[in-house]
Amino acid sequence: MTLDQFQQLRHWHLLHRRDHPLEGHIWTAVVTLWLIGWVGAPAAWLLKQDEAALAIAALVFLPGLYVACRTRLHRRGRLRCDWIAALKT
Repeated sequence: MTLDQFQQLRHWHLLHRRDHPLEGHIWTAVVTLWLIGWVGAPAAWLLKQDEAALAIAALVFLPGLYVACRTRLHRRGRLRCDWIAALKT
């Protein structure tokens, strides 16, 4: 996921927060966990918690995985996702 896509997705959620409040809350949780990954992994390594550091570092990839999962579900017709059109590749 590129920084431009990240910005486009954030912008869509801001514009549609009243129509799709759950989408906004889920995206906020994903971004929060992403930040925990960036901040928590180095802290865990400094504290010599290697297993925890690896698990926390995996959170860095969460936004891209979330978007990929939602895109796959949308294309299969299992879940409607309005913000996919906002992501320009």
